[in-house]
Amino acid sequence: MPAFDKPPPEKMMFQLNLRRRGISDQGVLHAMEVVPRDVFVAPADRKDAYCDAALGIACGQTISQPFVVAYMTEQLQVRPEHRVLEIGTGSGYQAAILSKLCGKVLTIERFRTLADSARKRLAELHCDNVEVMLGDGFDIPAGAGDFDRVIVTAAMVEIPHALTGRLEPGGILIAPVGPHNGTQTLIRIVRTNTGLERKALVDVRFVPALPGIAREL
Repeated sequence: MPAFDKPPPEKMMFQLNLRRRGISDQGVLHAMEVVPRDVFVAPADRKDAYCDAALGIACGQTISQPFVVAYMTEQLQVRPEHRVLEIGTGSGYQAAILSKLCGKVLTIERFRTLADSARKRLAELHCDNVEVMLGDGFDIPAGAGDFDRVIVTAAMVEIPHALTGRLEPGGILIAPVGPHNGTQTLIRIVRTNTGLERKALVDVRFVPALPGIAREL
C-alpha cells in the first residue's frame, strides 16, 4: 500500500485497540473505521478523538468511550433489515455507527442544542437513514411504532416498560442500569416467545437519563 494511502497512526491504533479488547464483528469494526469520530467531538478535543476515552460535549453530556460504543453495538446484533431506537442522541456518534449497520435509526434527544447539532452533523455525513427527534426517552410517541433493537446511552435506574414494550419479537435492548451517580451495569434484554430474558454484561459509567425535554439547552 502506498504510504499516502495509509490511515494515520492514531486511527490504526484505534482499530487495533478495539480488536485487542475483543470486538470481532466485522460490520461493527468497519462502521467504527468509516465514521469519523473527530467530527463528533468538541474542536478542543479533536486531538484526542481516537483515544479510548469518553469526552465531554455540550449540555454537560458525553460522547462514549469508543470501546463501549463498539461493544454495545456488537451486543445488539444489528442486521440491515432492522429498525433501531436510540435513547440519548448526544453528538450523534452512536447513531452514525448504527446507520452503517441497519435499515433505519430513530434517535431521541431531550436537549434541543444537541438534537439540532446532531441532525446537521448526520446530514453532512449522509446518514440519511437516521431521524433525530427532540423528545422524552421515557415517553416514546405512540406513532413511532415498535423496534427490532433499542439502545439506551444514558443511565437508567430501571428500564421502563415504555421501552421493553416497544421491542418486536426477538428484539434486543441494551441499556446501562444502576445509580445515576455511580457505576452501572449494561443489561441486555431479549424479547422471546415466553417473555423477557435479562442478562448482565459489563460495568460502565454513563450520564443520567432524565425524563422530559430540557427547558433551555
